[in-house]
Amino acid sequence: MKTKIFCDIAEINLIKKYNKKKIVKGFTTNPSLMRKAGAKNYELYAKSILNISKNKPVSFEVFGDDYKSMMEQALKINSWGRNIFVKIPVVNSKGQFTGKIIRDLNQKKIKLNITAVYSSIQTKKILKIIDKKTKVIISIFAGRAADSGKDPIPEFKKSILSAKKFKNVEILWASVREPYNFTQAKKIGCHIITTPPKIIDQIERFGKSLKSLTIETVKGFLVDSKKSKFKI
Repeated sequence: MKTKIFCDIAEINLIKKYNKKKIVKGFTTNPSLMRKAGAKNYELYAKSILNISKNKPVSFEVFGDDYKSMMEQALKINSWGRNIFVKIPVVNSKGQFTGKIIRDLNQKKIKLNITAVYSSIQTKKILKIIDKKTKVIISIFAGRAADSGKDPIPEFKKSILSAKKFKNVEILWASVREPYNFTQAKKIGCHIITTPPKIIDQIERFGKSLKSLTIETVKGFLVDSKKSKFKI
């Protein structure tokens, strides 16, 4: 199984650029990325992204914090295109499991990306309430877990194992910190990894020998020392 690479970005110019890359199989966004990209009108901005990426899957997240607002937003987002995955956080801001909205949207055959997942326990709770036909992505936040001193790999392995019987479910490695995360994701059989553009550029350059890296590094030090006109 190949691990697909999605681009985690909301900037229009970058989406235009990375949509042309064969290595990029889809896009993920969130309200924070949309704000950073300068979006003022969520719907209009999302549709401008969809005008660029017409065939690759694109995830747009609800920002409601209760069942009613999440449902209203999810149905609207889903209506914008066939390639959309509606992102639903696994809990709301009060820490309440969003199982009811996940189940109800899944029953409506709406493709979902369940986000902000950190544990295999959360993965199992999601799997208990979905069918085995409608597509579901479960996004596990590896980088943020690692930032807190926790190894995310065991949770990924358990989640991937739990989802094995669900051919419609894909486990996604989110919050990437370095290019090597792609290698880690492939080793454990992760279905998707979503990364910022910079990391995609670095992945495309995979394959340099350790010898060439050594020479490249030393040359860099030498160039900088000369630019600074260092003397001892």
